[in-house]
Amino acid sequence: MKILRSVLVVVLGVAGACGAAWSQETTIRIGIARSTSNAAELMALKNGYFKEYGIKLEWDDIDTTANVIALLAQGKYQIVAGGISAGYFNALEKNLPITIVSDRVSTPIGHNLMLRPDLKDQVKTPKDLKGKVIASNGQGSVSTYEVGKILEKHGLTINDVELKILPFLQMSIAFANKAIDAAIVIPPFVWQLEEQKIALPFASVDELVEPQPMTIAVIMINTDWAKKNPQVVQNYFFAWLRGVRDYCQGYHGSAIRNEIVDELVKSGTERRPELLHKYPWPARSPNGNVNVASMLDIQAWYVKNKLANMAFPAERLVDTSFIDAAIQKLGVFELENKDSKLPGCR
Repeated sequence: MKILRSVLVVVLGVAGACGAAWSQETTIRIGIARSTSNAAELMALKNGYFKEYGIKLEWDDIDTTANVIALLAQGKYQIVAGGISAGYFNALEKNLPITIVSDRVSTPIGHNLMLRPDLKDQVKTPKDLKGKVIASNGQGSVSTYEVGKILEKHGLTINDVELKILPFLQMSIAFANKAIDAAIVIPPFVWQLEEQKIALPFASVDELVEPQPMTIAVIMINTDWAKKNPQVVQNYFFAWLRGVRDYCQGYHGSAIRNEIVDELVKSGTERRPELLHKYPWPARSPNGNVNVASMLDIQAWYVKNKLANMAFPAERLVDTSFIDAAIQKLGVFELENKDSKLPGCR
């Protein structure tokens, strides 16, 4: 569902400078799947980017977007950040008022199909997972897509394993109790499980899932709310994209990295700063760009596996107007640490 671009032109004129004082505070309720990439929102809060526009966030942790698409459509959340679930495409089929507006995590993502340590001599390749119990954080979640794509690369399908649905926070217990054999895990949980020797990295999503580059997590909005509050929505993305760019500077090792680590620790996303310094962070686009080929492949996989019914063209899936306006306002992203060789966040 496209927001009228003519409305956004007016919004740009009204929004004014980033430092403008806003007479009324507007509360935006967002649901976010916990991830290292949450640092974008955390930095926008810490540095007062949202406050400059009179925006107050009410932030709920969610397990997967697959469980909250209905809440977004009903307006109980105005914004949801998380994986591209089958529920999104099913919502479009029903003409529910939601749309994707930007990326949240894009290649390299750091997701890993992790293995129970006592199985390392038995399970040598993903083909050996046939008949095993694999955990995903949602039946129609992007994690299930990732598992399916890895299995297909090795001659299996998602129907050749037993899929168990577990929140990321419960996977460590399931591994320890031998309730699961493998699980698709995201940062910082990948690092935690590896450090605690609860699970072993086994199959890298970045290495095995195509097409590349991938966009596996996004920002979605309620379009009814957006049409009624275009200035508020645009201001949110002015502030939010500044936080994204702070994250990308830290990702590449600039001076702001220590501040980002502090915020991730304070938020409880990862309580051990040494892990945030040791392991690579998931990347994202400093311009909020969604990799369309990846998104279309995710959609096609859901349809093929009967998790979604219809396939839509790219222009029906993403509305870039708010991000386009934010980029126009903020200008070209310039990397501070020009010596960084890391891929992503560029």
